[in-house]
Amino acid sequence: MQADNAMARLPILEYPDPRLKKVAAPVTAFTPELRKLVRDMAETMYAAPGVGLAATQVDVHKRVIVIDASERKDDLRVFVNPELLFAEGEAECEEGCLSVPGYYDKVTRAARILVRAHDEHGVAFEVDAEGLLAVCIQHEMDHLQGKVFVEYLSPLKRARLLAKLRKKQRLAG
Repeated sequence: MQADNAMARLPILEYPDPRLKKVAAPVTAFTPELRKLVRDMAETMYAAPGVGLAATQVDVHKRVIVIDASERKDDLRVFVNPELLFAEGEAECEEGCLSVPGYYDKVTRAARILVRAHDEHGVAFEVDAEGLLAVCIQHEMDHLQGKVFVEYLSPLKRARLLAKLRKKQRLAG
């Protein structure tokens, strides 16, 4: 049995797993269990390796996101119950996703956003973000709504990706 403060790597759901479509519920209590979830999600994200992870991706349907968009991977940001307050401009960026391993494509999102959230202790804060951080926050917030970035792609690209993923699953199974 693990000690309570031990971290664990969590299994990441892969697209098109139907559990990725579930809409996450707001967090109502900032408990030791929530802080453990955040630690486990951070370890999972760093090990993957990725720059962001939503609780939905590890089959926990709560509004929790971890992000570290820093070069040195030493700037973990935790967003509990994030809300988009403001978005402006457009930026096209190549995105990938831990739930769609090995696949990258261009997605257009807001260039600058303002987000309000809480940290894992319940302290409220706001972040004005641009660049990679803004893209990451929007990408992970989509997961909380049951949306994966490939849903922004054309139907043809999505169909090709699904065919490729099904073939990979057949070969693996």
